[in-house]
Amino acid sequence: MSEQKTLYSPSSSVAHSGDDELEHLRREHLMLDPRPRGEMNAMVMEAMLTTSWKFKLVFAFMALVVIVCLFGVWGYLIAEGIGVAGLTNPVYWGIFLVNTVFWIGISHAGTFVSALLRVFKAEFRRPFTRAAELLTTFGLVQAGLSIFFHMGRVWVSYWLFPYPNERQLWPNFHSALSWDFLAINTYLLASTMYLFLPLIPDLAMARDRSTGWRKVFYRILSLGFRGTEGEWTHLRIAMNIFAFAILPVMFSVHTIVSWDFATAMRPGWNSTIFGPYFVIGALQSGLAAVAMVLVIVRSTMKHMTYFIREEVFDALGKLMLVISMAWAYFFFNDYMVQWYGGDQFTEKLLHFHEAGPLGWMWFAMLIFNVAIPWLTLWNRKIRRNPWALFAIGLGVNVAMWLERYIIIPLSLTINFMPFTWRMYVPGVEVPLGIGTLAFFILLYMAASKLIPLVPVWEVQEGQLAHTVRRVGKEVVVSVAEME
Repeated sequence: MSEQKTLYSPSSSVAHSGDDELEHLRREHLMLDPRPRGEMNAMVMEAMLTTSWKFKLVFAFMALVVIVCLFGVWGYLIAEGIGVAGLTNPVYWGIFLVNTVFWIGISHAGTFVSALLRVFKAEFRRPFTRAAELLTTFGLVQAGLSIFFHMGRVWVSYWLFPYPNERQLWPNFHSALSWDFLAINTYLLASTMYLFLPLIPDLAMARDRSTGWRKVFYRILSLGFRGTEGEWTHLRIAMNIFAFAILPVMFSVHTIVSWDFATAMRPGWNSTIFGPYFVIGALQSGLAAVAMVLVIVRSTMKHMTYFIREEVFDALGKLMLVISMAWAYFFFNDYMVQWYGGDQFTEKLLHFHEAGPLGWMWFAMLIFNVAIPWLTLWNRKIRRNPWALFAIGLGVNVAMWLERYIIIPLSLTINFMPFTWRMYVPGVEVPLGIGTLAFFILLYMAASKLIPLVPVWEVQEGQLAHTVRRVGKEVVVSVAEME
């Protein structure tokens, strides 16, 4: 019978084992390289409190862009009316709705990474779940702003609320737009609560290590958390409930968004495949956004190289490759469904996508969404190169935005009345879109200095659960079940 001996546990150091293989595991995997809880807390707090001149410069520039391109141009739009936008017959849905669908897709990143991977007990998720969850909340904020832009007369936004109003007009619950409001607001509320719950122990840690206004701020948000056994039990139960409950909400949100298009009798839209197609597209853009954010966080914040290691990018690269394959399947399947229907207007529309004046968008979408991920992400060296993955993720997000542009304004160009066909030329939509992107970056930068981006307690929990043993001549990593 083989001798079984524990070579490494969180209470012993790999560095003193004299085993090269174990030392390699320690360097590669965060869960096998524990440090004292106090040291990790100090590293995260230092990353929050250290602000370079480059950070201040970028923050000031983004604030300026938000003031000019977001609030300034939005005020101009409200004052002059929706006519200053490029919306006209037959294209009444333009970049405003493109950005809405795009940002909702980005928001799927946090739910997928934190909830789904938590359910499947994927250990590599632990150091970056909060960075992904912030994408969800801030992405939904930008999606909501884009809806208000599209309304024009934003002061009558109360008509969006699905309740009987003072004119005795009841909402039409057969309309997908009514369910959009319910689904998006439910998703925003649930994702914000799901972001806050695992944040409580780290806010308590920041409270105990801060002074002045920060201590007051963290004391209020930490809700008096002291780390008792009862508090941990209630916290884990609540997180497990939300992890399972928020997943169907995530899938329902983008499915309902797809119904906004699929229920319309428009060429190219009347497709039963739109539901899963939109969900897969959302996951693709969301995972790419997570990879991009993690590269920037790792490169600009102190001590993040300890928490965010190459193993994280390797795992994300594999997920991006699988999702890219699934997206390609649904994309071409959608073409087959449309072609099989035999509608002449749909055939003209599909031909217009790749051969029209904006055909370059169609080819760029396939190159960045399919060709480049398939040609690169199979390679382990590329997956583990942060900046290579950043470039691939940037290309995927550009391609996914182009895909939404093709689906919405470009597809609206072709309808059943050829005499109305007209190309869409955006107006104030462009600076407003730039403003929402700058606002997203500004919110994320502010959050990185106010809340711990790394959930230290989750990282330590994973490190306590991992043990390395030698079974005969093999080194085996075992993971204990944490209750």
